[in-house]
Amino acid sequence: MKIGLYLFDNDCRLSDNPALSNLTSLVDSLLCIYVPSNNEWTTGKAHFKPSPVTQGYRDSTLWALQQSLVAQNQVLYVIKEKDPITTLRQIVTTLGITHIGRTVHPGSDEHKVWLTLQDTFPDIHFSSAYSATLFTPEQLPIDLNELPPSFTPFRKKVEDLVPSKPVAPPTLPPAPIHVQNVTEFKLTTEYDGAFPAGESQAQQQLKRYFKSNAAKYYKETRNALFGEQFSTQFSPILATGAISPRQIRHALTLFEQQHGANESTYWIWFELLWREYFHWYALKHQHKLFRFSGVKHKKPHTSFYPERFQKWCQGQTPSALVNAIMNELTETGWISNRARQITASYLVNELQVDWRYGAAFFEQHLIDYDVAANWGNWQYIAGVGADPRGGRHFNVTKQQSLYDPHGEYIKRWQGAAGQQLDSRDYVDWPLGSK
Repeated sequence: MKIGLYLFDNDCRLSDNPALSNLTSLVDSLLCIYVPSNNEWTTGKAHFKPSPVTQGYRDSTLWALQQSLVAQNQVLYVIKEKDPITTLRQIVTTLGITHIGRTVHPGSDEHKVWLTLQDTFPDIHFSSAYSATLFTPEQLPIDLNELPPSFTPFRKKVEDLVPSKPVAPPTLPPAPIHVQNVTEFKLTTEYDGAFPAGESQAQQQLKRYFKSNAAKYYKETRNALFGEQFSTQFSPILATGAISPRQIRHALTLFEQQHGANESTYWIWFELLWREYFHWYALKHQHKLFRFSGVKHKKPHTSFYPERFQKWCQGQTPSALVNAIMNELTETGWISNRARQITASYLVNELQVDWRYGAAFFEQHLIDYDVAANWGNWQYIAGVGADPRGGRHFNVTKQQSLYDPHGEYIKRWQGAAGQQLDSRDYVDWPLGSK
């Protein structure tokens, strides 16, 4: 009997999941396991555990996946131990696993786990597929090592390409009996926020968004900090893999065929391509995604100021707008793209704090955390990544006048300005109050 092991991670869905479909066609029995990202096992100085909101959103996503699996007489198991390799070794040996499959993950740590498994079990058949991206390497007009250092040249090469059509969910073989060393998933933390979670809700959001007229005006609303239908709300379901970028592109194409294409519908495609670029960027640069000097080997003129970083995290900086943004982030687990740019620039340029701490804090709190997009965008702001201009500096006063001129957003998220940034100077002398 051929027994398969499928490792879910950033692909929490059954439809348009070619890695899962490929594996099910090869085996008689299938074990489904969710493997938490490696950052949750790290014990370094900058380690952050997911916030309660982030944990709740992920658990709701997994609960939806569990229900889809149960409908096919399957079960979702979760590895909770800090060392996933040891647990996976025990499972493979005990059950006599013959095949292992997964979706290609852009994270360098996840890549190491995959390589370690292959080295440990050279006789097992391993298979993977690209279902978190619009394209496969074979469909791209360039090799990965030829990936342009910035987005625009990449976009010009790929924006006219047509992604493959989404594939239907597979019929799953039965789960093995007497599974040991792993725990069946049970919902412990519920998410009660405004964003869809899980495959069923993701498909509902896709239909709801394109049924409305919001796509026709997306370019005008995309930079807003808040409002009705100013966002597609696709980023969390994309990050967890409850929906695929190909499914969104397919729905967008149908919308354009029925209602016509314009600059706004193109901009949705444009932003899907930005996400695509950062995924290939992460796959190319691997661990350099997390280096202080980034992929450019250029060290920013920043350091780590514990008090400044703490005030930024807690929404207690001298900027009312930045504080409002941080309050929304910690309460809801989500902020707009414009808000991310503003507060990231503030941390790097005004507070002069090491950009990696901001990226790690976002990793802790964002329900739409995506290793490639998050760390790639922070490198972009810090000037050590894909920005050809060497970093972006947003004038907070100007941003407030453009996107919150009447202070509605600041009032909604209680962004009171702090009176003083530092209580001690660079030689640790206390500073007087101003």
